[in-house]
Amino acid sequence: MQLRIPKKIDLQNYIGGKWTPGQGEKRIVISPYTNTIIGEFKESTKKQINDAVKKAHSGHLEWAQRSLKERTQVMFKFREILLRDIDKISNVISSESGKTCAEAQAGLMKGIEVLEFATSLQNLDRLGRMEVSKDIFCEYRREPLGVVAGITPFNFPAMVPMWMIPIAITIGNAFVWKPSDKTPLTSKFITDSLTEAGLPAGILTLVQGGKQTVDAILEHPDIKAVGFVGSSPIAKYIYQTGAQHLKRVLALGGAKNHIFLLPDADPALVGQGVADSFTGCAGQRCMAASVLLAIGDVDPLINKIVEKVSSIKLGENMGTIISTTSLEKLTKAIEKSKKEGAKILLDGRNPKSPKGFEKGNWLAPSILDNVKPNSEAACEELFGPILSIIRCKNIEQAMKIENENPYGNAASVFTQNGAMAEFITQNARAGMIGINIGVPVPREPFSFGGFYESKFGHGDITGESSLNFWSNLKKVTTKWSSVKSKNWMS
Repeated sequence: MQLRIPKKIDLQNYIGGKWTPGQGEKRIVISPYTNTIIGEFKESTKKQINDAVKKAHSGHLEWAQRSLKERTQVMFKFREILLRDIDKISNVISSESGKTCAEAQAGLMKGIEVLEFATSLQNLDRLGRMEVSKDIFCEYRREPLGVVAGITPFNFPAMVPMWMIPIAITIGNAFVWKPSDKTPLTSKFITDSLTEAGLPAGILTLVQGGKQTVDAILEHPDIKAVGFVGSSPIAKYIYQTGAQHLKRVLALGGAKNHIFLLPDADPALVGQGVADSFTGCAGQRCMAASVLLAIGDVDPLINKIVEKVSSIKLGENMGTIISTTSLEKLTKAIEKSKKEGAKILLDGRNPKSPKGFEKGNWLAPSILDNVKPNSEAACEELFGPILSIIRCKNIEQAMKIENENPYGNAASVFTQNGAMAEFITQNARAGMIGINIGVPVPREPFSFGGFYESKFGHGDITGESSLNFWSNLKKVTTKWSSVKSKNWMS
């Protein structure tokens, strides 16, 4: 699939089943491939948010009364439409986020995987009913919260919204979606697809904007829950502000993921796994491995990583950095690490740009060796295709470095020693662990979510854990017949 940068798209809000222009400040969308304007929109005002939530609440009352099976049928149709239009949607994702077309399509397919989990709820989510005493029964009933919201990031314009929307609305909620102001164009096509699938007016509301729009969502009393994915400082703000306004909040933040590399690791698995982990999506994802803990003599394995990464072609195997600001930050981080004594094994600055995209925000993969454990490259989330290698004498030193990291998203180990893999699995301070896998993203129905500074709130954003976030459990105790024998529950 060849990338085709679209002409300028006029983007609007979707409120009460109608496309409505924003009434706030005008914003533009810039493609990181060309640094040209490919879209524009006006921000949503607080008044528009109030109107949107009112219509969403009205729509929810009817939607929640439908059977789970009936709501699920809309999700089946939604899946068919996304697969039918996958090339068109992937092209928009790629154009505004900088991903390769293959990455854009893979992200959408991961989102469809969560959608497929939502379609299975009619058979999977059986809750429970049992006789707890003679002729007395207790049962669970799942009920939607009402109007809920999702605030999603630039790096996965389709996948992350698809983590939230299908599950939340299949349960019976109405959903207010605020996409990133850097990559909002994809939201139009997702919204159109759901509308074509038969989703009633008001069940999905799309509002565009920045911080003012976010604050209006967080402060609105009729929005009962908010899901968020983004950087840790913003995640913390979302959590604190939402909780202050008595909302249920699950805010996923950033990461500094570590790979434990042991000398006995399989060279082929190491080369491919580590290379894919830190260069996929140009390193702009919370699951990217950004620190390699090199334990003992692993130089042959590091050479394998360098060899694999050196074959990456910009525009084919790796996309662009989201903005010129982010690109500048990354290039400065490489230079700073060099001044601090790191050895540059691969320097991705000032690479040759792909033909036709010479004005793009390009940074080739970069590998820094002998990075100091307390340096910026070792501790801060750079969010780019940069791998920092820290040399460790033993597993204890490596574990100490990983454990002192404030984040807790993911960690991986490459080894053929099962006992060592289990030791790292038990002791690494991370919510998602990979064994000979560089990007340990769980597949449905297993859930996605980290620990510590990588997550604020309780539960996970996908899988079975997500069901309780978007719903309430009503507990019903029933007694119909008289009971001859008396007990404490009679």
